[in-house]
Amino acid sequence: MLVHRRVLSFAQSSETGGNFVDLDVSAATWAVALAVIASLLLIDILVLHRKPKVPTVRRAALETISWLLVGATFGVVVLAAWGGRAGGEWFSGYLIEYSLSIDNVFVWAIILSHFKVPSNYQHRVLFWGVFGALVMRAGFIFAGIALVNRFEITLVVFGAFLLYTAVKLVLGGDDHESNPADSKFMAFVNRLVPSTDQLDGQRLFTRINGKRLATPLFAVLVLVELTDVLFAVDSVPAVLAVSSEQFIVFTSNAFAIMGLRSLYFLLADMRARFSYLQEGLAIILAFVGVKMILTFFDVHIETWISLLVIALVMLASVGFSLRDTRDDTIAITEELPPTDER
Repeated sequence: MLVHRRVLSFAQSSETGGNFVDLDVSAATWAVALAVIASLLLIDILVLHRKPKVPTVRRAALETISWLLVGATFGVVVLAAWGGRAGGEWFSGYLIEYSLSIDNVFVWAIILSHFKVPSNYQHRVLFWGVFGALVMRAGFIFAGIALVNRFEITLVVFGAFLLYTAVKLVLGGDDHESNPADSKFMAFVNRLVPSTDQLDGQRLFTRINGKRLATPLFAVLVLVELTDVLFAVDSVPAVLAVSSEQFIVFTSNAFAIMGLRSLYFLLADMRARFSYLQEGLAIILAFVGVKMILTFFDVHIETWISLLVIALVMLASVGFSLRDTRDDTIAITEELPPTDER
């Protein structure tokens, strides 16, 4: 198979400039990585957010920076342990997942707003949403890599799908603008699981008259998980365009996803300021789609180029968005009538 011929051992890949690295990751290394991820989640839920509260913007910013530093630290460990090519693939996958997940943050805002979830309970819902996302992403990733290794034409299929999604983002707008709670799926969940419309703190289930019932937070959690599945259909193939190593793809996804909760509390009400976000995401999807198709034809774009393109596109989309927001603010200020100085 073409993919198997290109996936060399790490030593060979480093010296010959092969396509993707093929790491010999031991069970112990996997166990350590999973233990680190689990420990970070436990510290987050049992220490930092044990009591329900609304994070301030300052705290959300500090936590977002902290998660970025944690992710970067793990990426540096990968770089030190397996070399520059592995490190480049890890950071490329991390940036792709993080950038594509920003839109997911705004969809969470729509869901939580629709169900009127109190702000101090939102973190707990998103925590379990992220936990479920990690489990589901693992399934997507291992299945996706198995498909690519077994059927090389999958590269073209994934690449074409990413190009289609990119065009749809630019021409067709954002499908997620519609209310995600208005779906037959949610009606099915409410019929399937005995529920109540009463909240019981942060609990997903409660007891009323001796019956165990799901609270509205359970319905919100189900919907959050559903939206993550939809976003994973885009993001997982995109990450597979820069790496086919399971350890790299999963851990880069995991560390990007874990930082989304703090990013949510920082950006949830700021979507209007990121007017060029859709275009930036479309360019990234189109780039990795073309990269994946070229890989099928044995044309490889170097990892450092992918990393540079992704970083520059995200910086440009944020920069242009903030510039337009500033210009609009200045224009509105200039149009205001002068105040009466008498």
